[in-house]
Amino acid sequence: MQKILIVDDEEGIRKVLGISLADSGYQVFTAENGEKALQLFRKEQPPIVLADIKMPGMDGVELLQAIKEENPDTEMIMVTGHGDIELAIRSLKYDATDFITKPIDDEFLEIALKKVNEKIALKKQLREYMENLERLVEEKSKQLVKAEHMAAVGQTVAGLAHAIKNVAGALAAGAFVLEKGIDLDNRKYLDQGWKMVRGNVRRIRKIALDLLNYAKEREPEYQFSDPNMPAREVFDLMKSRADGNNKILKLDLETNIPKVWFGPEDIHRVLMNLVGNAIDACVGINSKNKKGEVILQSCKTEGWAVEYQVADNGCGMDEETRNQIFQRFFSTKGSKGTGLGLMITKKIIDQHGGVIQMESKKGEGTKFIIRLPEREHDPGE
Repeated sequence: MQKILIVDDEEGIRKVLGISLADSGYQVFTAENGEKALQLFRKEQPPIVLADIKMPGMDGVELLQAIKEENPDTEMIMVTGHGDIELAIRSLKYDATDFITKPIDDEFLEIALKKVNEKIALKKQLREYMENLERLVEEKSKQLVKAEHMAAVGQTVAGLAHAIKNVAGALAAGAFVLEKGIDLDNRKYLDQGWKMVRGNVRRIRKIALDLLNYAKEREPEYQFSDPNMPAREVFDLMKSRADGNNKILKLDLETNIPKVWFGPEDIHRVLMNLVGNAIDACVGINSKNKKGEVILQSCKTEGWAVEYQVADNGCGMDEETRNQIFQRFFSTKGSKGTGLGLMITKKIIDQHGGVIQMESKKGEGTKFIIRLPEREHDPGE
């Protein structure tokens, strides 16, 4: 019997919905507010939650965010009054499955639950498919000499499927908002839905390009050039992004570093990725006592041609995250990240014969350190 949690501050609605859903074969749990709902959710782990958006204390959107943080696979249907459609649209951005309006129509509820159960079944099939695929890769890798290579293929397939699943879910939410805009002839919803769809199409393109770049085997295009040039370019490009997010981006370059053989375009990409990640890590910092700050530095280090540092005072990382940061498709950005950026960064530094190190502490910030080797001539000559 499938579990379902009903959350509403009106006792009458809880009773009526409870009886109706119990008759439909669900094991029903009820809570009158968000705090009690969260406690009950942690105890019973229902796969479906039906929650009112407007509630005293913790509202439905806050409950949605809390539940999704604990179990992203939980499907949530939001219940809203006719005047709260904006909140309902907002809940879709936090991965709510659907919303229905009060007074609750049995037919609309049935449609929403059907959509939820189809999504649960699809996730189960996908999970089983991925488990079978991983098992197949593992079995084949044992039979082949290049077992390590095959295991990497398995990890890549699983990680790619996860990244695509996240984008597909976001695209579905955007399409849903578009459909609502068409049904209601509402220009605002049409614009919101289109922005969501357009943004996730860009993410798909980025995933494809990152995969191609990661898979491409090529030597860096070395030049005898100023190592500060890519750092200046990145600073100029990222300054407006930092300002737009109310963050501080600083540039501190050692001016007397000799020219070196390296791939300026590749290092430009590395620094763009690290600075972008650093700005993202500072999201949420905006107070009188502390403001998000990112520093891009260069210097000449003994035994190395150049050292770059990208430091921030953002969220930082715990030990578990630090141990996984360069692994395939691992991302600290949740559904917003592809997990490819730092893989490509490390690959570029490895191709240069350099080293990349990271120092980070949860709640205090992160520093990436890159060192490139000294070369007397172009290694391609």
